[in-house]
Amino acid sequence: MREDKPTIGFIGLGLMGQAFTECLCRLDYTVIGHDLDEEKISAAAGHGVQPASSAANLTARADIILICVTSTDGVRAAVFGPDGVAEAANGDKLLVDHSTSVVQDTKDMAAELLERTGMGWIDAPVSGGPPAAQSGSLAIMAGGAEDDITRAASVLDDLAAQFTHMGPVGAGQVTKMINQVLVLNNYAILAEALAMAEAGGIDAAKIPEALGAGHAGSNMLASMYPRMLARDFAPAGFARQILKDLDMVHDLAKSLAVPTPMSSQTASLYRILNSKGHGELDGIAVLKLFDPKDGV
Repeated sequence: MREDKPTIGFIGLGLMGQAFTECLCRLDYTVIGHDLDEEKISAAAGHGVQPASSAANLTARADIILICVTSTDGVRAAVFGPDGVAEAANGDKLLVDHSTSVVQDTKDMAAELLERTGMGWIDAPVSGGPPAAQSGSLAIMAGGAEDDITRAASVLDDLAAQFTHMGPVGAGQVTKMINQVLVLNNYAILAEALAMAEAGGIDAAKIPEALGAGHAGSNMLASMYPRMLARDFAPAGFARQILKDLDMVHDLAKSLAVPTPMSSQTASLYRILNSKGHGELDGIAVLKLFDPKDGV
């Protein structure tokens, strides 16, 4: 491994964590990984990740600690729980949270970690899913102090096609909520459009070709619509996480007194989808609610 690169500790080795760490190892970083699931640690070892017995053990051995877990409570446990990051933290280390976390909780946790240990915090949620994490082509939106952003910039640039510093701690999470408004509502729109195309008796597979050059064209029409057409619901992310994120959008919008009627409707669709036992499918499985041939 190259001596001029910081040693990376990575907490959370699920779908995104495996992709993140594979990219980092390929780019010649020393990567130390931890997860509550031993099988995930073993899987990451297959592409070069050194195992850590705890978040504290990982933090003691790393310069920059990246976290990607599925909930704000998971972040809190990883940082402040028994054998957590805070037990080995100091001002020479830096934490980067790639999870989608509650804005105010992110601000509070960052302030507590800094006060207790001197360790800085960057909230850096992402968009693009495991394929983009694996190829280093994510969109990363970050909140943090200028000095911390400068320190982490080379690593985040390696992981991103677009890395943007949005403001102080918490700004990355606000930006991620805006991303979710744009993306998750579009899942429901694509499902509605596909259902109409199929019911109308046209060749639904031609929709991206026919409409892509006009205002209907988008990255999601090109990438997600064909997967919907094929009923490929293998998870790159989970429908249960989408519902969690839409509920977070609602809570943030309420605190800001911003109306979000479209996102509220989409959340209702995902609440139904999850209630039917489909939380482990990809988010594009919302199509099941529009498909007359699907018993849901």
